Amino acid sequence: MASVERRALLASLVASPAMAQGAVPDWVGLLRGGGHVLYMRHAITDRSQVDTGRLGDRAGQRNLSAAGIAQARDISAAFGRLRIPLGAVRSSPVFRAVDTAGIMARGLPVDVTMDLVADDYTADIPAAMASLRRALATPPAPGRNTLLVGHIHKFGPAAMGRMLRQEEFPEGAIAMVEPRPPGFAVLGVLRPEEILAAAA
Repeated sequence: MASVERRALLASLVASPAMAQGAVPDWVGLLRGGGHVLYMRHAITDRSQVDTGRLGDRAGQRNLSAAGIAQARDISAAFGRLRIPLGAVRSSPVFRAVDTAGIMARGLPVDVTMDLVADDYTADIPAAMASLRRALATPPAPGRNTLLVGHIHKFGPAAMGRMLRQEEFPEGAIAMVEPRPPGFAVLGVLRPEEILAAAA
């Protein structure tokens, strides 16, 4: 399928109302075929906790809430039911991302990398943006999708050229990205409820 057609397909899907009962949305077929980079924002967090900027200090970070752990488990299970193949799974070293990636990986190894670190956990923002763009432009293994788990404020500027609002890319959302080395195209954003509805 041509890239223009793929983008149009995803745009119509994201804009459409709830699908008919029993229907499988077109994005499921695309992901079953592999070839995409899936950028997932970590699952729901405990907003009473505050980030300190100290990597390796769980007590000094905003972590997943009980609802976030449940959300990640539900999305992971939905991927399994939908038969969406994952290859490499990579994560920011911030605990909310690592914990989400571990649940999503379903036994696959997780590569924890500074390439995906949150913007407030690094002093070199331009390098952090460049490393994320390289990760988004890297094609996955044949027949697989790469899963990257990271943060909203890095993904927005690096991939969309602007900051994203919380409602545009909520916790647990997944952006579908088509690598086109040396660049990439963002095809659309799947909200958690869309993913769960497709697997119901």
